[in-house]
Amino acid sequence: MNAPGAIESPVLFEERTANNGKRIGIATLNAPKTLNGLSLDMALLLTERFDAWAADEDIALVVLQGAGEKAFCAGGDLHGLYRSMRDYRESGASDVSSNAYAAQFFEVEYRLDHRIHTYPKPVLCWGHGIVMGGGIGLMSGASHRVVTERSKLAFPEITVGLYPDVGGSGLLSRLPDHGGLFLGLTGALLNASDAIAAKLADWQLAEADRDTVYAELLSTAWKDDEAVNATLLADLLGGRAVAGEPGPFQRHAGHIATLCSGNDLDTIVATIRADTSDDPWLKTARDTLAAGSPGSARLAFELQQRARQMPLADVFRMEYIVSLHCAAHGDFQEGIRALLIDKDRSPHWNPSAQKEADARWSEGFFKAPWADGTHPLADLTDTVTQRTFA
Repeated sequence: MNAPGAIESPVLFEERTANNGKRIGIATLNAPKTLNGLSLDMALLLTERFDAWAADEDIALVVLQGAGEKAFCAGGDLHGLYRSMRDYRESGASDVSSNAYAAQFFEVEYRLDHRIHTYPKPVLCWGHGIVMGGGIGLMSGASHRVVTERSKLAFPEITVGLYPDVGGSGLLSRLPDHGGLFLGLTGALLNASDAIAAKLADWQLAEADRDTVYAELLSTAWKDDEAVNATLLADLLGGRAVAGEPGPFQRHAGHIATLCSGNDLDTIVATIRADTSDDPWLKTARDTLAAGSPGSARLAFELQQRARQMPLADVFRMEYIVSLHCAAHGDFQEGIRALLIDKDRSPHWNPSAQKEADARWSEGFFKAPWADGTHPLADLTDTVTQRTFA
């Protein structure tokens, strides 16, 4: 128990010993008041411990979860990024990599996400409640991804002037029938069943079964073989999985494919905004697009076009460059201001119209600020992957 007035760690770590002596590492995001939003400190702590557990032969698997009943992780540190963007612009700097906080935050976050994708041991992510943005970044690379009856997943970055990052460009680009583009443009919410259909989760389990599942983890005879352990874990989870009702993403798949057909973003955006469906989910989606940043829509589109055939590490390297530009001169600061700082919900987007945010406008966001070979994520490799990204 912490002493009175002590500050709890933003990530809690524990190890539990299974019956055969193998241990299970459990990492709990511990900031429920901010819906476990991922801060730089949290990402650094997770990186350090994940590295230690990877090197420990007696750790059979790792569990990643969030504290509280509301969220696994609702995103990243928008307040910290806002302060860094404000200070950067007030300084008059022109080098997009000179915002030290943003540069470090995105590097550490993307490295951690890539680490989970390429982790040598099974990773069980229990994605209960809200899982958005940076939360999907943590969850998406886990080898075993669980959602519950209260899970709500989304990439809502268009509302704050960013784009679906944390590998989202690659994840969404691989969905069939333009489903990923629709999610990136509209920030549409997915329930558990839809999250599985969108390949962002693997099993739906009842939240009430979490403690039982964890107890079964301790009674399992884990081996020294990671592949065998991955199968054991999959069998355990599959035995308790439930089939959820198809959500609106599945029910409207054909309609989404029609809305997002073609290769011209302006036409796609206009078609979605002109849709007359009275379905509440579709209406919310088109309203979100209409109120969102036109620049974010363009970047989401261009990134998915480029990421479709990219290896995972290249996706993160590309996103890192674009994110630095977004922090330096895009709509990101204005979107956070309108949503979280002044809370007027009246952002002044620049460009203000979709036709102004054309492909030529977006080209500068892909320009690296370093010489060849000096990218901060140049050393990322995909020699070992938990789940195929191609």
